[in-house]
Amino acid sequence: MVVLLTVVGIVLFVVGLLFSIAWHELGHMSTAKMFGIKCTEFMVGFGKTLWSVRRGETEYGIKAVPLGGFVRMVGMLPPAKRAEDGGAKKMSRWRAMAEDAREASYVELSPEDQDRQFYQRAPWKRLIVMFAGPGMNLVLAVILLAVLFMGIGVHKETPQIGQLRECIVPAGVTATECTDEFDRTPSYEAGLEPGDLILSIDGERTEGANVNSQIRQSLGPTEFVIERDGERFTTDIDIVENELPARDADGNIVYELDENGNHVYDEQGRRIAATEVVGFLGVIFVQERQALTVGESVSEVGTMLVNVGEAIIALPSRVPEVFGAAFLGEQRTEDSPVGIVGISRIGGEIMSQGLPVIDTVAIMLSILASVNLFLFAFNMLPILPLDGGHMVGAIWESIKKWTARIFRRPDPGPVDVALLTPVAYVIVACFLVFSVILLVADLINPVRLFG
Repeated sequence: MVVLLTVVGIVLFVVGLLFSIAWHELGHMSTAKMFGIKCTEFMVGFGKTLWSVRRGETEYGIKAVPLGGFVRMVGMLPPAKRAEDGGAKKMSRWRAMAEDAREASYVELSPEDQDRQFYQRAPWKRLIVMFAGPGMNLVLAVILLAVLFMGIGVHKETPQIGQLRECIVPAGVTATECTDEFDRTPSYEAGLEPGDLILSIDGERTEGANVNSQIRQSLGPTEFVIERDGERFTTDIDIVENELPARDADGNIVYELDENGNHVYDEQGRRIAATEVVGFLGVIFVQERQALTVGESVSEVGTMLVNVGEAIIALPSRVPEVFGAAFLGEQRTEDSPVGIVGISRIGGEIMSQGLPVIDTVAIMLSILASVNLFLFAFNMLPILPLDGGHMVGAIWESIKKWTARIFRRPDPGPVDVALLTPVAYVIVACFLVFSVILLVADLINPVRLFG
């Protein structure tokens, strides 16, 4: 049964990833056709074509390597300038590479399509076409997160006690049972019971998620108003200090950082939480799913997008770590980058845990939404061959045309992004190498969410 659930999880994630890629390319193709640009291919994946069908002038298909997709639009690159118009007078190796790419963009151009080329469209139209792809990923991520945050809800602590801790154990100390070495917790000494509802602490009413924060800020004899079996009573509990994992203002765990600002990991590759001495009661509160408001959901999406951006910026610095995990037997960390295989394997791991259906769905939606936020942010990088690189070309062309009009100069014509083709080749080569490293690491030393 575990194997079956694992396979189902992997398949579901592969389908979700392929849909995300196709959704991205649909944004490009739909806007391109809206502006009259001829699209000859709509492909999910790269390499050998596994399946395809032609509808009208466009061939739709799936290729063997699911590392992305593409829509082939004719005339992506403008024609070369003539030498008398300021073009190059001799063919350098750099320009030869650009000309090869330029010729490839005209292979499927027929005489009747001379006015349906990408470069001929106004810069603002090309900007829309190139943004539509990552924009569709952003839209999909927002939809998935809206379902998660405002539909399913997220786990939040309630003021109701779920479990009691019998003894005071500092953070980082493992103890399976209480001994004379440890003092009894304030909750145990006060006779609190599972199911008790804490209504107020030291005169301040509790409101779910803030109850832990109130306790951590308390010390010494503190007045608690408790509801048990429908009856209320007041009791004084002597809150003590204890070393616990540090939390920020939102209640999230704060992790240790080294002198370079990087996370510190234990032997299992898990981040080590920072600690702080705070007030301690000794209870574990019941958690329940609560729907977020629109404002809270927008804030959460913004936070996730910032985290994705930070992860992309830090990606080059993670290459040695992933290389070590793939080829040197080093420990893979829990927040290590993962590829297509890794994210699909995580989907299988989630399904195999036997979690409640609602929790499984919530985790899957969260991860798939994160993937789409990554696709959005990554494709917005201003480098070729990414969408952001073409967008920069369109923006620069707009600036040049606007400047020419202001100073009453001749139209400078389209920006020749073909000249950046060698840079694009380097970027693609780096991406392929990193993808291979990720593939090896995901196969022999995968990230495990559940140990």
